[in-house]
Amino acid sequence: MVTAFILMVTAAGKEREVMEKLLAMPEVKEAYVVYGEYDLIVKVETETLKDLDQFITGTIRRMPEVQMTSTMIAI
Repeated sequence: MVTAFILMVTAAGKEREVMEKLLAMPEVKEAYVVYGEYDLIVKVETETLKDLDQFITGTIRRMPEVQMTSTMIAI
């Protein structure tokens, strides 16, 4: 099991909309709107690093409201 935390910058005013979409996805275990440099922090769990890569590049980064991501893999 791979656990990662993804920090995201969203389009202005779209934080909660993106959070709700993410929380409906089985890979997403927790999601929070935060203040500061980033708009969201999301805890994700996947079976493999390849699955994590596919989830980030194929799902999250394709969301038009998401402007930037930074991923930290837990050890």
